[in-house]
Amino acid sequence: MARKKRYRTSPQRERILELLRNTDIHPTADWVYEQLKKEFPKLSLGTVYRNIRILVQEGLLQRIPAGSTFDRFDGNLKTHYHVICDQCGKIVDLDIPVDETLEKKVRQCTDFTILRHRVEFHGICPECQSKTKKGGLKWQED
Repeated sequence: MARKKRYRTSPQRERILELLRNTDIHPTADWVYEQLKKEFPKLSLGTVYRNIRILVQEGLLQRIPAGSTFDRFDGNLKTHYHVICDQCGKIVDLDIPVDETLEKKVRQCTDFTILRHRVEFHGICPECQSKTKKGGLKWQED
């Protein structure tokens, strides 16, 4: 069995984790860099990406591949769902119970050992709806 690589703690990594655990906006690495560059003048964007990767590997952060150019990150490790705005990319946590029956159904119809599941809802956020209506553009609601 392979041993998990251990990383020394660093002030930058601790602050990145603290920052991501204390925001609910699901930011990009660039946002994290912008927030911390005054506190750590020698901080590079590469250092932010490397430390986020380590925190994700250690199970301390969650990576959200949101279908955009940049991954987003979540410090909330509790199993939960997200709703994503297809216009601006905003990600919001949903405060609804996780449907445990989904994993049971998948186990029953496959040979997979189910470890977890992720459900995302996509739509248009209220801010983008407001901008769209003001701009005369239309989007279709099902």
